[in-house]
Amino acid sequence: MNKFITVVFLLLLSTTMWSQTVITGNVTDAKTGEPIPGASIKVVGKALGTSTDFDGNYSLKLSENPPFSIEISNLGYASQTFEITESEQTVNAALTEAENSLDEVVVSASRTPESIRESPVTIERMGVKQIKNTTTANFYEGLQNMKGVDVNTGSLTFNSVNTRGFATFANTRFVQLIDGMDNSSPALNFVMGNLIGINELDLQSIELIPGASSALYGANAFNGILFMTSKSPFDYTGISAYAKTGITTQEVAGDHNFYDLGIRAAYKFTDHFAAKISFSYMEGTDWYAYDTNQYVESKVGEPDYIIPYDPSALV
Repeated sequence: MNKFITVVFLLLLSTTMWSQTVITGNVTDAKTGEPIPGASIKVVGKALGTSTDFDGNYSLKLSENPPFSIEISNLGYASQTFEITESEQTVNAALTEAENSLDEVVVSASRTPESIRESPVTIERMGVKQIKNTTTANFYEGLQNMKGVDVNTGSLTFNSVNTRGFATFANTRFVQLIDGMDNSSPALNFVMGNLIGINELDLQSIELIPGASSALYGANAFNGILFMTSKSPFDYTGISAYAKTGITTQEVAGDHNFYDLGIRAAYKFTDHFAAKISFSYMEGTDWYAYDTNQYVESKVGEPDYIIPYDPSALV
């Protein structure tokens, strides 16, 4: 009898752990009734979704438990949001045309929302999904995968972005904005990577314009501009967290543990008031300096030389 109860309990536990939410439906044009192929269905606040087939049908299987919301949208139509309250639910949508919704992907790098295809300058962009799936230790190092971008790594926390041939750790000709606020160090007059930047859990998009942008953002934007937008607590609610661990190694210093932790919490109280908070913590050993020699640069025509370190000379 005890074995039977144990088996039944395990079966129930397995069913609960592997339960899925299945959403099906059809997306049509509200005016003509014709199906809309390629319409986007995504979970609000998550990088999860699917699209409709040629007949306008879709099926979305998730491990998320209700309640949550999904957004159905398509280029040239006004998006619609639906509340999911059951594990198996059918949601049909009839989208209406909207002249102000013709641009599915908009950017803020030119100060006014516009289609990325219609922008007069080259814009490199990373969305929520690309930021989450970056293969580097952090999203900032992942910027080096963008076209025309070089990232100089000075330490675990200091990465300098350069575009179009610049190669310096102190790039005073590059502007970095977080929600429109200049992120450069006032004392140093250049951006210190993401050292005093934004938690990647709170990051919605990254837009980068390689090259001169002085006409919009001043003389310091001669080499380029990086525009980072944070997530709105109205659209991205709930609690999310991440944990990364690894090892840093050096012949002189040996192996040391590396930890990177982060958490974000957001709550929508009303349609007009919401709040969020984010926190991140990183601990690691960068490197040890062991070469104590003094390298002297000689005059033109004479060889350089090295002065060995002498502790007694300091007394």
